[in-house]
Amino acid sequence: MDAAEISAAVVPYITAATVAYGHAVLTRVEDAAAVSTVGVGQRIIQRIMRRERNQADVATAVSDLAEDPDDPDLQATLRVQIKKALKDDPDLKRELQELVSGAGDSIQSIGERSIAAKSIDGIANTGNDVTINR
Repeated sequence: MDAAEISAAVVPYITAATVAYGHAVLTRVEDAAAVSTVGVGQRIIQRIMRRERNQADVATAVSDLAEDPDDPDLQATLRVQIKKALKDDPDLKRELQELVSGAGDSIQSIGERSIAAKSIDGIANTGNDVTINR
């Protein structure tokens, strides 16, 4: 993906996060359990804001979008600022591409007391008592 494609792919996530959090999206700490589109948008913003280059321009575009998230001109401005941020930063480009490509994962829980998770590190307890007969 080139910078224009990535910036076009990430703006819907940032828009969703902006709709949910408004101006606070730039400083809000994401809950560990968040896996929704808003969570992806928050992680994208965090990755961009870690960079010094173009940070102020992206922050301004996000703040403007928070005022009117449905404005296509403000969405386009954010896409342009993200494209500029990606232009000379191959690491950021790779990070955002990975975030967007993994964002479409669908996880379902089927059956009584089943667990839905992309990955589980450790024990997943559904509340069932385990009886071991010896």
